[in-house]
Amino acid sequence: FLVEEYSTSGRLDNITQVMSLHTQYLESFLRSQFYMLRMDGPLPLPYRHYIAIMAAARHQCSYLINMHVDEFLKTGGIAEWLNGLEYVPQRLKNLNEINKLLAHRPWLITKEHIQKLVKTGENNWSLPELVHAVVLLAHYHALASFVFGSGINPERDPEISNGFTLISVNNFCVCDLANDNNIENASLSGGNFGIVDSLSELEALMERMKRLQEEREDEEASQEEMSTRFEKEKKESLFVVSGDTFHSFPHSDFEDDMIITSDVSRYIEDPGFGYEDFARRGEEHLPTFRAQDYTWENHGFSLVNRLYSDIGHLLDEKFRMVYNLTYNTMATHEDVDTTMLRRALFNYVHCMFGIRYDDYDYGEVNQLLERSLKVYIKTVTCYPERTTKRMYDSYWRQFKHSEKVHVNLLLMEARMQAELLYALRAITRHLT
Repeated sequence: FLVEEYSTSGRLDNITQVMSLHTQYLESFLRSQFYMLRMDGPLPLPYRHYIAIMAAARHQCSYLINMHVDEFLKTGGIAEWLNGLEYVPQRLKNLNEINKLLAHRPWLITKEHIQKLVKTGENNWSLPELVHAVVLLAHYHALASFVFGSGINPERDPEISNGFTLISVNNFCVCDLANDNNIENASLSGGNFGIVDSLSELEALMERMKRLQEEREDEEASQEEMSTRFEKEKKESLFVVSGDTFHSFPHSDFEDDMIITSDVSRYIEDPGFGYEDFARRGEEHLPTFRAQDYTWENHGFSLVNRLYSDIGHLLDEKFRMVYNLTYNTMATHEDVDTTMLRRALFNYVHCMFGIRYDDYDYGEVNQLLERSLKVYIKTVTCYPERTTKRMYDSYWRQFKHSEKVHVNLLLMEARMQAELLYALRAITRHLT
């Protein structure tokens, strides 16, 4: 599959190399991305790449921006547009608002936003075009999370080795990730904790999973109790990345400077708008999105498939793939059922976006995800550009790189699905 990808595009980008640790998933990912960018669809090809640039710019992800600037020009895009938003057609500019909300606070998207875009006039969007655009925006916001979460960077002066470019990623190399060198070699040697600590961390996690499984069989929590646990988790997630976190994680590890360069800022409006304001303004009454009122399976999937044919099937396959992906191992242990852990990761991301599953006990999130992992998840999902290597190293120290890449795939897909649910729900409300 990689050979095929290499022969199509003439290169294997770093994202593909890192994802190739999970080949089944990679295949699903490349299929849906290829469809969005290259196959028949409502939007012209240059538009697709420009929308990818606008999405990646919300998180200052120059890696993705540069990649799509090249593609934009290759597919016949007008070079002048690359000078910034003031040079693009008004209808592309009109996507700014939905791009910004989807990236940082998707719960604010309403049917009014949709109406504004599709209202009649020369700059209007048809619904199929808008759905295509929304899918691209959500895909690239989430992919930026993956890029920063896995520390993927372009290398300025690549050394070529057997025809492939070796990419070093701020102190750890994509070739390390892709060869899955065990974390213990990398971080335990330099860390100030012993192997014993991280081994006991692993044992403790296994123990908690076992205990939860037993409790689950014994007692069923009441709906009221479940709701309370969700609210508690949602509220706590507001404080997960608090001031103290940033003192203990200097930015210099993955990202040297947080200054938004003009390269990036020309593609965005309102750069100061981000996720954190929601916590700061004390808007703790973020209206809960009850998952069963608008699910991907029963609502989102059919709407997206109707307006942009086949993409629903491709996305659905990708969501299922990552949610069910398992090798039944955890670090050094074989035959482990990791379902509970995967579900906790996925649902915690949705919890930060205010989405609640009635049948899920959010007490499990607290039991299974320790604080350093929660800090990492929240950063990767909500402000990926702040992710540091230290955060990556600080959780699950006994686990392999491939397992941490798997975590990143789950976070990316959970985030993409959350954004799509809010956008598609607004489109449904506009239609009804």
